[in-house]
Amino acid sequence: MRTRAGARMPPVQSPPLLEPPRVAATVPPSGNASAKPGKKGRTRRKDPLWARLTVIFGAALMMSSGLAIVGSKAVISQATGNISQRNLLGGAGKTSAEGGADLKGPIDMLLLGVDARERWAADDVRADSIIVLHIPATHDQAYLISIPRDTEARIPAFSETGYRGGVEKINAAFQAGAQNGGGWEGGAQLMAQTIKGMTGVSFDGAAIINFGGFKNVIDALGSVRICPKQEVKSIHMSYVDGEPMWNADAKKTGKTRTPVVHKKGCQEMEGWAALDFSRQRYGLKNSDYDRQQNQQQLIKAMAKKATQEGTLTNLGKLNGLIKAAGKAFILDTGSVPVADFVFTMRGVTGNELIMLKTNSGTYNGNDNGTEALSEQTLDMFRAVRQDKLAEFVFYNPEVISSRK
Repeated sequence: MRTRAGARMPPVQSPPLLEPPRVAATVPPSGNASAKPGKKGRTRRKDPLWARLTVIFGAALMMSSGLAIVGSKAVISQATGNISQRNLLGGAGKTSAEGGADLKGPIDMLLLGVDARERWAADDVRADSIIVLHIPATHDQAYLISIPRDTEARIPAFSETGYRGGVEKINAAFQAGAQNGGGWEGGAQLMAQTIKGMTGVSFDGAAIINFGGFKNVIDALGSVRICPKQEVKSIHMSYVDGEPMWNADAKKTGKTRTPVVHKKGCQEMEGWAALDFSRQRYGLKNSDYDRQQNQQQLIKAMAKKATQEGTLTNLGKLNGLIKAAGKAFILDTGSVPVADFVFTMRGVTGNELIMLKTNSGTYNGNDNGTEALSEQTLDMFRAVRQDKLAEFVFYNPEVISSRK
């Protein structure tokens, strides 16, 4: 599952392939849904999810102009017929009492972004992007909530890998679950259990995205228009003879290295540059919180480029993006077929996708001298559990991300 890091065009990080919001500062509240009856059944197959889903699954959320998802449910079923899943949730999946057997009520997904490189061991990977996707029971809106990677968390014991549990940064949960043969499946399960313990949120599904795979997606689009709000020097890459390279590879050449600097202001970025920009946090005013907003900006740029050129409504172009994505995506939709999951989300367009800030968009320390979720953020997750997030946002409009 690791992406090969080329000497000249290395894979770099990107967020999940979803479109940020274009919404006003206030959002009217909507009604919440009651729990749904059903069985919890969670059948599994062993094969990983191929990149076919990277675009098809994301298409339902990437339509920035209210366009319908490509084709009918039958078309989606055909396109996703050979897609298999892994158990990424373990005990953090919704029970039947929580509506875990169908998609008639609110939907909660855990999206994990990992930055896997060839020179890193497969079980030595942390999840540096942790996002909760909430879709209310009306299925006409979606919210993305990022959990800061350095948040202090009580990680439960994980018998599958012999991990005894402890208090660490939350991104360490993925690594603890992946070690000793747990793999990315174990990493996701332990992360999901950790988040459930912290927020009380159970999940209908989960996805792991290997960030490196999205460089190829952007390259398939040609470029994306990004508007950095501040200049930032890359700590990962340099130019050698005008070509971008990982710093480690650039040093081996023995040649003069010129730092990669992402200038302030709007510009067209190739895949390597856009993804490198989205990975930076050192030198930014609010560190990881600014990086989260930069990632949101990249997501929107990708969605705009795809929809403006009709990529997501043209099966030929769509297949091109699917091929470009490679092995970038692993999915768990519980007992619900992938096609049903995609079809249910068809009413959520880019205009209805709202990006929310945790901790007011800046560092929130605790008595231990580490980072913690603020009371307002915990209230936001409580609203997720109760399917009253629209109401919460209406009364707390400052949690909406202002990044365009």
